[in-house]
Amino acid sequence: EVQLVESGGGLVQAGGSLRLSCAASGFTFDAYAIGWFRQAPGKEREGVLCISISGSTTYYVDSVRGRFTISKDSAKNTVYLQMNSLKPEDTAVYYCAAGFRRYCLRTLSSYEYRGQGTQVTVSS
Repeated sequence: EVQLVESGGGLVQAGGSLRLSCAASGFTFDAYAIGWFRQAPGKEREGVLCISISGSTTYYVDSVRGRFTISKDSAKNTVYLQMNSLKPEDTAVYYCAAGFRRYCLRTLSSYEYRGQGTQVTVSS
């Protein structure tokens, strides 16, 4: 059974940090690009950033550059999203998704699997 399970969300004050985890199982982890997406209340879902199978990062939201980093641990089949200097506008449900391809794509529909999401709330 394919699973992507996000964890690490929560409530944090502006300027704080969180590290989200995306634990994968049921598929060949190293053959998939992994993306992080988010959806804020009343807003469209958006791609945030992604890590390719070679480990390169693609950012889809300029406002997170320099604050968010993505990494993966193939031994643990886990991708991490380190979020620093959080802002209230980062408040959203964050999802990870896996796409069977070498490179990243922006849209969630391009990914075969996705998790249930984890809530991130940043208070001002």
